[in-house]
Amino acid sequence: MTPSATAAAEERSRRMVGLLFLIFFVMSLLTNVLAPIIPDILQTFRLSLTAAGFLPFSFFVAYGVMSIPAGLLISAYSEKTVIVAGFAAATCGALSFAVFPVYSVAVVSLFVIGCGMAMLQVSINPLLRVSGGEENMAFNSALAQLIFGSASFLSPILYSYLVQHVGRDRSNLMLAALARLVPEHLPWVSLYWLFTVISGVMMITLWVTRFPAVQLKADEKVGTWPTHRTLLRNRIVLLYFISTFAYVGSEQGTADWMSQFLATYHHFDPQTSGAYAVSWFWGLLTAGCLSGLLLLKIFDSARILTVFSVAAIVTLSAALFGPGSWALIAFPLIGLFASLMWPVIISLALNSLAEHHGSFSGILCTGIAGGAVVPLLIGRIGDRFGLRAGMTFLYLTFGWVLSVGFWANPLVKNKTIRARAE
Repeated sequence: MTPSATAAAEERSRRMVGLLFLIFFVMSLLTNVLAPIIPDILQTFRLSLTAAGFLPFSFFVAYGVMSIPAGLLISAYSEKTVIVAGFAAATCGALSFAVFPVYSVAVVSLFVIGCGMAMLQVSINPLLRVSGGEENMAFNSALAQLIFGSASFLSPILYSYLVQHVGRDRSNLMLAALARLVPEHLPWVSLYWLFTVISGVMMITLWVTRFPAVQLKADEKVGTWPTHRTLLRNRIVLLYFISTFAYVGSEQGTADWMSQFLATYHHFDPQTSGAYAVSWFWGLLTAGCLSGLLLLKIFDSARILTVFSVAAIVTLSAALFGPGSWALIAFPLIGLFASLMWPVIISLALNSLAEHHGSFSGILCTGIAGGAVVPLLIGRIGDRFGLRAGMTFLYLTFGWVLSVGFWANPLVKNKTIRARAE
């Protein structure tokens, strides 16, 4: 390959990596906006807490439905086809609710958007490895998580901005256009018009983009159904599936209900204080991931998981039973202590099995359905005994995550500075 051809290939690779980072950003923007709008949905549609809980349920149960089939679709077609189809699903889901903003359509549209996000989640990592190079995978993955977290932080702020300005600020062309599209009493629906445009533009952009050929390593390939059945009979696989289920349930159960809790018990405005609490929850979760990279070089990952789980449970107690000033700070702080739970659980899981990591990863991603079930259970308990009682269910899920630090026994432990010195 000539120097000019090499330079052109490197430029295409950089553009592709940048595009993949943009996909991470959009995925997060669409995924994490649901938490701050739950109080609006409750008030608009006059829902019970259980009915409101069906909204995150319909979104995250899609991960349980689509994670393994998405891997099989990639094997049959290509990453590009599945990613474009994922954004097509997101576009259709967002548009359907934007046009028909009623509760029944919201449930279906969120399921469709969730299916699209699951397809993206499964497709994007192999592309990042090939586009950026294996030697840069660790750095690019960390940067992708930072970008994902930044969108999580911005998503509630975007919601707060739109509900305060759509229909009121006629000088801004975008806000004026959104005001003409949404009912006057439903300014938050403007988010879904915005998401329709963003997803549609991403779908078209990716369709016309040339993707690199991806050759999956043998260990990355999604196995057949018999392989999955064999894995599901493995006690370690089941324990780690429950662990990912419990973690995502803890994360989403906290994020989805904190704004409503702050409004119900401490009378904070969900469109401002509540939204910013959710924003800082995701912001601190992202910051914790970055600082955690240093901790994982010093301490055993299982020990870190134990300490962070205890801290999350203590902070949850302050949020649920302390005064309003405590709750406003403690809820976001839970994000800081939850920050390392997902990467540590995933690394412990994959390091506990000697083979079939591609299929095992699909099963672990199916555990994201915990984000569907736990918020729904919190809502159900909350309808009967009050939201505070409902959110005490998080002691069970965080407690399970805490237990992982005691029973985890990976084949390979994380390399620390101390271990390297020895």
